[in-house]
Amino acid sequence: MDPAIVRWSAAELSAAIRSREVGCVEVMTAYLDHIERVNPQVNAIVSMRPREQLLAEAAERDRTPYQGWMHGLPHAVKDLADVAGLPTSHGLIRSAPPATADALFVERIRAAGAIFIGKTNTPQLGLGSHTYNDVFGTTRNAYDLSRSAGGSSGGAAVAVALRMVPVADGSDFMGSLRNPPGWNNVYGLRPSFGRVPSAGGDPFAAQGAVQGPIARTASDLELLLRTMAGYDDRAPLSLHGDQERRPSLRGARIAWFGDLGGYLPMEPEVLEVTAAALDRFTAMGMIVDTVDDLPSAGAFTGNESLWPAWITLRRQLAGQAVKVFHDVPAWGALLKPEARYEYEGLAGLSAADIAEGAALRGGLYEGFRRLFRRYDYAVLPTAQVWPFDAARHWPARIGDTVMPTYHRWMEVATIATLINAPAVAVPAGFGSAGLPIGLQIIGRNHDDYALIALAAEWERQTVAWQRTLPPLVR
Repeated sequence: MDPAIVRWSAAELSAAIRSREVGCVEVMTAYLDHIERVNPQVNAIVSMRPREQLLAEAAERDRTPYQGWMHGLPHAVKDLADVAGLPTSHGLIRSAPPATADALFVERIRAAGAIFIGKTNTPQLGLGSHTYNDVFGTTRNAYDLSRSAGGSSGGAAVAVALRMVPVADGSDFMGSLRNPPGWNNVYGLRPSFGRVPSAGGDPFAAQGAVQGPIARTASDLELLLRTMAGYDDRAPLSLHGDQERRPSLRGARIAWFGDLGGYLPMEPEVLEVTAAALDRFTAMGMIVDTVDDLPSAGAFTGNESLWPAWITLRRQLAGQAVKVFHDVPAWGALLKPEARYEYEGLAGLSAADIAEGAALRGGLYEGFRRLFRRYDYAVLPTAQVWPFDAARHWPARIGDTVMPTYHRWMEVATIATLINAPAVAVPAGFGSAGLPIGLQIIGRNHDDYALIALAAEWERQTVAWQRTLPPLVR
């Protein structure tokens, strides 16, 4: 089997299968051989199905009519979403029973012809931007096996970076489709809320988490988003296809927030590398301005309002999600400190707290609505630190600043979530230790495809970064 198959983009692989340049069995064999060689060193893909089952399914794809652009492509779903026939451990439940049905977006990936080979690893209940749990262990960074892969879509980002799957799905509440791609030199998109339908919970409330794609190219990112996206009446707040803007980039304006004028503790070299990457926007004919303070409106008065707005929403929504597991005695006893923090935070919230948090969030949205009259995009780093030691659970401090919670070091990721805006993560270069970092580009509400168009031009400007492969695939 040609080992180069795993290096093809998803679009190239799809075209080769459709033209019968390669068969699905050949593709599956190449990927399984590669996974067997690479995955034990990083622990990105878990709950793998037996090889004989996967090859039999690939052989069946070779005999059947072309199903869709993912026909015969191996795919692994983040281990927070159900795939019929595979366990969903949530990083918590050992020997979880096989799911009996697919999640909504998984239905669409299956209908496009993908073959599900297993799941991608995630932290327990998806909490924290470091992928570790007591069921499967820790996922390692694609560029340095001693470092964190990020989270909670760490397994997905590493699997894509190391060519173990062509593309991957992930989910994002506090940067989980942005930090892992940034730390593994790939692309990720946090879509607008409702772009990818999701059932469960209160169907009439806009939740914080969304599902979205991770890929090595902008075109692959768009292919998977289009597969996952679209209205479903089981998710009444999901979006029909919006009018897709593809605005000219020349003359477009960037608001570079950086570390918010020193408000966000940030490792110096993170800021240096990401700020240097802004030259690529200039090369594209865009105008970059530094903006040190978040826009004020209503109850939201600037940078100091950000964490109060965030922590209330996070405790409310994450706490409710944790409560489902906490209330099952066998699972509640296994909850890690991150989960207990959210559960206890929910218990301490009052109706007045929630109302005050909602007012702050509404003010931030209004502030950004006004900001986007002058600027087309807002840009920040994907994380405030470089990938840290994988043996640690989270950074205890950044410089001299103590991190009071397990997730305060990812405050940089809260803005897009609070205003339900789409945000694309793109590679921003490498630090002195050879580790990658990314930029998150926030767009106007529902401007997902404009962001992907920008990412495509960014990709053309940054070819050298894409060519800097992880050591395991050089």
